[in-house]
Amino acid sequence: MKKFFILLLTILILTASVGCQQQLAATTTPEKQSPIELHIAAAASLTDVMQELAAVYAQEHPEVTITFNFGSSGALQQAIENGGQTDLFFSAAAKQMNALEKSGNLLAGTRKDLLENSLVLIVPQDSRLELNAFADLSRPELKHIAIGDPSSVPVGQYTEEVLTNLGIFDNIAAKAVYGYDVRQVLAWVATDEADCGIVYATDAASTPQVKVVAAAPAGTHQPIIYPAAVLRDTKHPEEATAFLAFAASEKARAIFTKYGFICK
Repeated sequence: MKKFFILLLTILILTASVGCQQQLAATTTPEKQSPIELHIAAAASLTDVMQELAAVYAQEHPEVTITFNFGSSGALQQAIENGGQTDLFFSAAAKQMNALEKSGNLLAGTRKDLLENSLVLIVPQDSRLELNAFADLSRPELKHIAIGDPSSVPVGQYTEEVLTNLGIFDNIAAKAVYGYDVRQVLAWVATDEADCGIVYATDAASTPQVKVVAAAPAGTHQPIIYPAAVLRDTKHPEEATAFLAFAASEKARAIFTKYGFICK
């Protein structure tokens, strides 16, 4: 009987020891980090480069999923002001970012001027039109000139500024077809739905279906600056700030440069 009690006691001690070890292991095993989804609103002209940037970022931060909303900066600004879910905003102009900053929608201290672009005149690749300068847009043989809508699209606002300074904006108004963002302007020219169009140099370089025939004359428009910032109402301020820092890093600058952007 004594041996039986000694055996039983030994079994109880071993069982308790294993239980403690299992409990200790459970408390020391690191918890899996919950996945984070960042919603990024970005100007349409950033479509290609931002998707590559996100793919590179995902290799180093697999716990972060990035969802993009691409469009004209004016439309994105309105969506943010109307309460649309957005963690970061990459604008193609300072005007829209200034408005969001004034209304208190930006997270203080996060705004950065990241990039610069240029404005060019494009025609379909097989076009036989002899256009060599923006001033040629007043020529009578042109029927459809594609430009961004100046009321909400930064590329359209820069275009209006150039054509006004050249004294020809009123002359071409009847021929102008207004795109809701720069990619629509590009598509119209690429598919021969417009005789020519005015886009950013980076968009013109994104397809072989168009060719550049002229650059906007120096001094005819404000510098085309792309600012970015974290939104005040983000649910993930640390992760959003980290992605913005990555967008300003040397690795990201190399990607932006590959797509033709000038890094600030």
